[in-house]
Amino acid sequence: MFASPSLLTRIAVGKLAALVLTLLGLFAARGIIPDMSWQFQLGFLFWYITIGAVVGMFGVMTYHPMLAMKLPWWFRGPWVGGWLNAILLLFIFDDLAPMMANGFGEDSIWASPWWLVAEGAVLGLLLDWLCTRIGGEGKECVSDRESLPV
Repeated sequence: MFASPSLLTRIAVGKLAALVLTLLGLFAARGIIPDMSWQFQLGFLFWYITIGAVVGMFGVMTYHPMLAMKLPWWFRGPWVGGWLNAILLLFIFDDLAPMMANGFGEDSIWASPWWLVAEGAVLGLLLDWLCTRIGGEGKECVSDRESLPV
């Protein structure tokens, strides 16, 4: 079930690594942004676990047919992580902007909520590296129907 290469292994590694990294990040963020509610923290935890699963699933795609280009892990992971965090930021910008300004200071370059996109790209890079290293990548991760029990 968790053999390498395996799609299930990729997803499990992505979710577990995202859980650990998010818990570490939330623990560190409590010192910088003390006014973050537990619902916001729980939302971030579930969001990043979802990013881990999506990065794990997306690892079977190593070639983009419409663009006719290869998708190596170092491109695929940051693309997925950055894109998903950009979508998240569009939803939570009004809530996150004051928290970042209070935590870092209004004149700080770090007070911009758009750093969330870069954070997602870095997280996606690390997650896809781990998923590829442990779970493999490409069509080898997806077993064919004949090998499945009936």
